[in-house]
Amino acid sequence: MPRAIDHLVIPARDLAAQAELYRRLGFQVGARNRHPWGTENHIVQFDGAFLELIGLGEGFAAPAPAPGAFSFAGFVGAFLERREGLAMLAMRSPDAEADRLRFEADGVGDFARFDFARKARRPDGGEVDVAFSLAFAACPALPEAGFFVCQQLFPENFWRRAAQRHPNGATGIAGLAIAHENPGEAVDFLTRFLGAGARARAGGFAFAADGAAIECAPRAALAQRYGAAAIAADGPPIALARIAVADLAATRRRLRDHGVRLDEFDGRLVVGAGEAMGAGLAFEADARR
Repeated sequence: MPRAIDHLVIPARDLAAQAELYRRLGFQVGARNRHPWGTENHIVQFDGAFLELIGLGEGFAAPAPAPGAFSFAGFVGAFLERREGLAMLAMRSPDAEADRLRFEADGVGDFARFDFARKARRPDGGEVDVAFSLAFAACPALPEAGFFVCQQLFPENFWRRAAQRHPNGATGIAGLAIAHENPGEAVDFLTRFLGAGARARAGGFAFAADGAAIECAPRAALAQRYGAAAIAADGPPIALARIAVADLAATRRRLRDHGVRLDEFDGRLVVGAGEAMGAGLAFEADARR
């Protein structure tokens, strides 16, 4: 069965500036959190999915590589040495260990499961425990993109309806655009990782994940669909995120009132990668409404 998007990892060199940018874009941005290994993040939460705004905290030091392990912290640190933007795609998992074994059997990942916990700050200032199990996969055709599944161990402490109300009307992650000049080289991996079959689309391929659409195509094809400003020529492989909104006209007014530069393509409001710290964003009407 097709997996659902759990979250997108979006590193920035200045996390405070990134958080302020996403507030200006009309998102409710959660409190700043710290991981045990020194990265710090803010969560932009939807119903069942989220954006992870992430940066390197004071004293951050990437752990030394270990055989059989995928270093989340090392990947984020190396990504930020090159650029900012959309770095990693995480899909939802009810059983990360089962997915780890499946990735190993399918030949798309042979990494140890990664379990970790941190404190989350509640609106009243109190703290609760959140914990996650991750299973990683790797695509040789997309070495600068990260792929993993995420199992929530204390979902009741993580998800909050109040955190999912955004001034821009955002309701969820509608899709993702992945750039590859020879998309056929990534199809087998994406099929196995997403648990979804591929169909041909405009020079590339599209996958129907649970509740979202993921496409892989050359940058020129994606630029025709979303605009050249959204698909940076030297940007990361995960080029653009599509965000569903309840009322596109209201979102347009909100973005313009806050001085956000945007273009309109195919019924979407597109914020370019240069405007959004390396991560192209396309706002579109929520098809479920």
